[in-house]
Amino acid sequence: MRQRPCLTLDDCRRVAAAAEAEARKNNWEVAIAIVDDGGHLLYFQRMDGATPANAEIALRKARTAATTRRSTDTWEERIRNGRLATIAMPLLPLQGGLPIIIEGFCIGGVGVSGVQSHEDEQIAKAGIETLLR
Repeated sequence: MRQRPCLTLDDCRRVAAAAEAEARKNNWEVAIAIVDDGGHLLYFQRMDGATPANAEIALRKARTAATTRRSTDTWEERIRNGRLATIAMPLLPLQGGLPIIIEGFCIGGVGVSGVQSHEDEQIAKAGIETLLR
């Protein structure tokens, strides 16, 4: 039987804290969602000032990254390059969601929404990096 890592509640808290620290450092108000490898919500926080829409977008970005094992920017890029059939897929092709890859396994995803998409991704990356140290 194969064994693989998985996210714990403590891992999620560490990821969220690092992501929030990156957002606060830049005076950004965002929503942060962390999901397991099946896209199921494990942890969520919405900073003061982040909109209700940011909450839903962050969750959808996290789910897309986790279930497809790709960054949401990958999907956005495919559409930009003319692969319009991607729009019909059950995903959110908007930068700001990253899969969490540990020891070669996707164990979940982080989605962020509230600022420019590349800044959302910057925040998600800062959160994930805390697991890689």
